[in-house]
Amino acid sequence: MDAKDIEALLIPLIEQEGGELVDLQWRREGHQWVLRLFLDKPGGISLDDCAYFSDRVGAALDEGDKIPRAYVLEVSSPGLDRVIKKDKDFERFSGKPVKLRLRLPENGQRRFSGVLKGLCEGRVSVQVGMDLKTFAREGIEELRLDDSAAVDFGEG
Repeated sequence: MDAKDIEALLIPLIEQEGGELVDLQWRREGHQWVLRLFLDKPGGISLDDCAYFSDRVGAALDEGDKIPRAYVLEVSSPGLDRVIKKDKDFERFSGKPVKLRLRLPENGQRRFSGVLKGLCEGRVSVQVGMDLKTFAREGIEELRLDDSAAVDFGEG
């Protein structure tokens, strides 16, 4: 079973429980396999929520031995530097500072920081300084919110 199979199996369960699967990592780390889920829900996800989802997901995967090998299950929030992957994320986080890493360098550069402007026809738009850059979505290795950017605390 690969990451896509696991994701397809878990999304309905997580959504039924009011959560959202932000990211899923299924990888070998040292001598063990790790299934890492990053979940969110309206109003944020608490430690109790993580424990609840861990119990529910663990039970669902154990039922019928869905994953035929030993693994460690980790459930956590996506954090302030959450990954942006889904179509709806591009709209939701438009106007927010982001960091991205390309699969292959563009003019010798793989890393960019700027403000997310959106997704259109498979291209991600990011305001990098004075330049509006667009990147092919499939050429992006990772796109995350930039938690190191200045935080706007509103007018006081």
